[in-house]
Amino acid sequence: MADISIFNLEMTNPNQLQAKQQANGLSLVKVNIKQYQFNRFLYQFVGAAWEWTDKLTWTDSQWQAYSEADNLHLYVAYVDGSPAGYFELQQQNDGNVEIMYFGLAGRFIGQGFGGYLLTKAIEHAWALPDTQRVWVHTCSLDHPSALQNYQARGFTLFRTDIEPQTT
Repeated sequence: MADISIFNLEMTNPNQLQAKQQANGLSLVKVNIKQYQFNRFLYQFVGAAWEWTDKLTWTDSQWQAYSEADNLHLYVAYVDGSPAGYFELQQQNDGNVEIMYFGLAGRFIGQGFGGYLLTKAIEHAWALPDTQRVWVHTCSLDHPSALQNYQARGFTLFRTDIEPQTT
């Protein structure tokens, strides 16, 4: 089994953003009423194809503590009323904002939504108070275009970690 490469990327200035403005019918809604069940649904809905498994064993209490924390911001993308993807922004110490989760549901991949949705995630991250750095990590299990999309939007790679794959 091949090892997993984990790519850590950052943006240290909002001027680094290489925005994609074409929405192709995608609309974005900030979720203001936090419900951990919705975060869990989106995590499974989007993440199943990419082996997002680290939170599958979480209890309701763990999901609630994570999802309903004041420093976590959830945005959901829709196409014709259907959830198409989402992102979560977590405000961290020292002006860091991490894009915790970002992705599209399978039927919406390849339709030109990814660059626009990532642009919106970055813009919203920089709009949070005191943001000095926006960062994200992806891995070799993610969609083959994920790393390219992050770099095309202006993120730079600052570290690559290698982990053995376990199954």
